[in-house]
Amino acid sequence: MPDDKKLIDDSPLPDSPVIPNQLEGDAVIRFRCHKDIDCFNACCKNIDIMLTPYDIIRLKQRLGITSTEFLRQYTEPFEFGRNSVGGVKYKPKEGTNACQFVTDKGCSVYEDRPTACRYYPVGLLSTRRQDENFDRASYALVTEDHCHGHTEDRKLTIDEYRKEQGLEEYDALGRPWRQLILKVKSAGPAIGNMSKTSLKFFFMACYDMDRFREFVNSEGFGTTYDVGRETMDKILVDDLALLEFGDRLIRQIMYAEESIPLKKDALDKHLARRGDRKSTEHDDMARPGMASYEMPLDGDDEER
Repeated sequence: MPDDKKLIDDSPLPDSPVIPNQLEGDAVIRFRCHKDIDCFNACCKNIDIMLTPYDIIRLKQRLGITSTEFLRQYTEPFEFGRNSVGGVKYKPKEGTNACQFVTDKGCSVYEDRPTACRYYPVGLLSTRRQDENFDRASYALVTEDHCHGHTEDRKLTIDEYRKEQGLEEYDALGRPWRQLILKVKSAGPAIGNMSKTSLKFFFMACYDMDRFREFVNSEGFGTTYDVGRETMDKILVDDLALLEFGDRLIRQIMYAEESIPLKKDALDKHLARRGDRKSTEHDDMARPGMASYEMPLDGDDEER
């Protein structure tokens, strides 16, 4: 295994009893969960579930609501580090630690359950060496007293379990976001504290797809970026196409990884339209596309 001291990690289970050794996909585990097991639903009654952008798309489509409504009603924010980009977690039922979607019969959104729920009791560990520009995936087994699935008479590899749980699709669509989080962590203090505008833009483009769609369909965006008609038509109706476009735009605005052409004189026109000379005080504030955006989350304030 690589030297852990040289790795930047993105463990989704920072406070869980994860067995320290990292596992590969061919590792064999013993586990089975079913409605007749005596611990059924126990894991849903004390949750700490991080959501990926694709998780949010699946769930808001399942519920027939906008991403803004979903974020406000079902999630709460957290930061990946001080003055760093934010993520979202499930918000438990009021007065409890239970998932809002758990019922006596199990998960009410089971077919669209999040990545973390599909993986349990396995944890996906995304890591990247400081001298490399690609991420590595490994796994860890979680053992908790409330879960009796580890005593069931069933063995399979982690790769077999991932396929069974439909995780190949979830991992493929979640990987660009995980890579972004690793990129932020690896940059650390080198890029300084991100402005509130940058943090809010990251949040919108990652998690609030419907507000992000309004943003890319705005006049200001249209006069700034040279997005082809075919691409624009697709991202205005296709959440997955918009998710991929958002990843590209984040990398361009926050890390200068150019992939979306600007229109001629776009920056000058952008500043003239704002009529705000103070906008040039911070580089990222002066870049085209940094829209004002308020995160639709209860408890969000100026201290974020």
